[in-house]
Amino acid sequence: MVQYAVNLENISFSYENHTVIKDLSLQVEPGEHIGIVGDSGCGKSTLLKILAGLYAPDRGTAVIAGEHLPGEIRKQVALVMQNNSLFPLSIRDNITCGHNYPDEMVWAACQNASLVKWIETLPDGLDTNVGERGNQVSGGQAQRIQIARALCKNASIILLDEPVSALDPDTGHSVLEALCNLTDGRTVIHVTHHQETLDDRYTIYRMEGGKMIRE
Repeated sequence: MVQYAVNLENISFSYENHTVIKDLSLQVEPGEHIGIVGDSGCGKSTLLKILAGLYAPDRGTAVIAGEHLPGEIRKQVALVMQNNSLFPLSIRDNITCGHNYPDEMVWAACQNASLVKWIETLPDGLDTNVGERGNQVSGGQAQRIQIARALCKNASIILLDEPVSALDPDTGHSVLEALCNLTDGRTVIHVTHHQETLDDRYTIYRMEGGKMIRE
């Protein structure tokens, strides 16, 4: 029997009386890359939150990396979001999130996230505070800090929620290069409005009416 990295069986989810996801099923094998496209409000981000263990489906079963409890699922996945989800702490603290990672691991993650050259220009280096809601760093730097965080976590499943949509084309391209280092060899679910950002490694699905249709 195949041990799927992601196994969704007939899941449904509603906000109050509005059904966003209806009887949706999806099986993703380890190492597979899935792209999910669709119009705003079609349920893409809600689905990603279920995959991240932030929401539980109203009906059906969601097994992610062999886990079905949201708290256990959250330990198995890494999420890189569209918005600037940084804490008002140092770059180091935003990458380690309280874990006692050795400096070599942190710097290796920074190297793969294309952060090292920038950090080396800062007087306080890794101990530079990013400010309230990360307002002391650019959007591209914030995304690369999130990528370094995910690299340190070393999760087998990577969830991407529009990671470059708020960035200018040049910055977006450099962040996509860092994402390649993060996603190589891992299972990836990438939600986006911009299908052109998905390369030929991806199997593309379109969300419509709370369900997914393979492109």
